Amino acid sequence: MPVTNKEKIARAHEQAVSFNIADTARFLQDVLGQRLTAYIANIKDSRTVGTWASGQNKPRQDAEDRLRHAQMIVHLLQGDESVHVVRAWFVGLNPQLNDEAPADVIREGRFKEALTAARAFIAGG
Repeated sequence: MPVTNKEKIARAHEQAVSFNIADTARFLQDVLGQRLTAYIANIKDSRTVGTWASGQNKPRQDAEDRLRHAQMIVHLLQGDESVHVVRAWFVGLNPQLNDEAPADVIREGRFKEALTAARAFIAGG
């Protein structure tokens, strides 16, 4: 029996909240790259992501919120798509977001809009 979108979303949420922030930063750095992860977190120096990933520092709460939402979306998309498609989804113009890139939307703190676009993508729309 195939996994429903509701089950995929629940699993992605569970994974996002069960990681500590160092694991979250490391995961996003591995999947999206250090520069894109820094961009999404709204920080200027991408090397800071490496210090988060190593556990040397912790991000401010607003940056952590962005990282956790991005992580949830990555987990959601990775269930059906390759890493390359996931990266492209984050940086590409998205019709569900009025042709804005999801990375921009998450960076601006518009998490619900980004998640809605990810759900539409996995639903085939």
